[in-house]
Amino acid sequence: MTEARTTETIEAEGHLIDSQLLQHIFDKVIERGATYEVLEFRIGTTNEDMSYARLKLAAASAEVLRELVRELVPLGCRMVDQRDARFEAAPKDRCVPHDFYSTTNHRTQVRIEGRWVDVAKQRMDAVVVLENGIPACRKLRDVKGGDRLVCGVDGIRVNPEFVQRDRHGFSFMSNDISSERRVEVSVGRVAEMIRDVKRSGGRVAVVAGPVVIHTGGIDYFCQLVRGGWIDVLLSGNALAVHDIEYALYGTSLGVDLQTGSPVEEGHKNHMRAINAVNHAGSVRAAVEQGVVKSGIMHALVQADVDFVLAGSIRDDGPLPDTLMDLVEAQERYAQALDGVKLVLMLSTMLHSIGVGNMLPSWVRVVCVDINPAVVTKLADRGSAQTIGVVTDVGLFLHMLAARLAPTEA
Repeated sequence: MTEARTTETIEAEGHLIDSQLLQHIFDKVIERGATYEVLEFRIGTTNEDMSYARLKLAAASAEVLRELVRELVPLGCRMVDQRDARFEAAPKDRCVPHDFYSTTNHRTQVRIEGRWVDVAKQRMDAVVVLENGIPACRKLRDVKGGDRLVCGVDGIRVNPEFVQRDRHGFSFMSNDISSERRVEVSVGRVAEMIRDVKRSGGRVAVVAGPVVIHTGGIDYFCQLVRGGWIDVLLSGNALAVHDIEYALYGTSLGVDLQTGSPVEEGHKNHMRAINAVNHAGSVRAAVEQGVVKSGIMHALVQADVDFVLAGSIRDDGPLPDTLMDLVEAQERYAQALDGVKLVLMLSTMLHSIGVGNMLPSWVRVVCVDINPAVVTKLADRGSAQTIGVVTDVGLFLHMLAARLAPTEA
């Protein structure tokens, strides 16, 4: 006797083949011990056309099938027999029903009274709450008792970002990370991306670690700031401290960056830098009072470019500008990323992953690091739109500043 199976028909549309979504869909079905039958498949006939697939899924139980569909929704699948999204009330602050829908960073819609409505404030690892009748992403910690939020998988439509065939020539780089490529070619294409973003009125954010200072990238970073190419800097306490230490004493972590040699009693220079800023009251005040006369922080203040410094348990000082409240720092980061179209990540794994979690998938990300594992980990955490450039950060900034210099703009 044939075992009874529970069935559901789903459909998916998009660049299913070149984005490997169809392969991922089939893999999920097999992993769950379910089966699929292709009822209809139409392949796009041009590089702009979408493909379409309609599949009949069968599983041993309704529970297995429900979990399978839940895993397929982020891949762009939706049930053919669509129903309105189901909303349930949060039982109390910071608590939601157990079958809440957890968001991805892809464009998402929910079905309300027969209409598909775009979800606002798209980001990964959030819930979808009705805000004045509009569905919007909200972090779990911000949920209030009585909030109505989406549960289950009914009435949810996710539209993954598909592989773009001509992303400034970056398509050849998008599937793997390798150091065996000419850095000049990669830098040139990043420069074109930045130009396009600025021409369209978009904003460019930089997420940077103290390696920018240690690798001699200060002057080149400042050129980018003065050229108007950077709209906001997101970083930690260390970058600002070492930058100011260099501006005041010519050292970073007590090492003379010109000779590469430690200087006498240089180990305390970073604490002296913090003390100097504390006396002034803030980084901006230190610049305005003439205490700090050069460096990245000086250039940011002079150009009125916003910066947010998020602290950690390892920070010395910290500087008075550094946000030591984690929740406040996350909120400030998220606010600073509003309207950003391109994020340049420079050798800081933790800050890069944190920012990646805040971004919708249609925001372009370029991650520069000498360690290819950093780029891979960022993509593995869900930021699949990340383009990796494996090289020394100081060298990258040198070449990028040259490419974006006024004579080449």
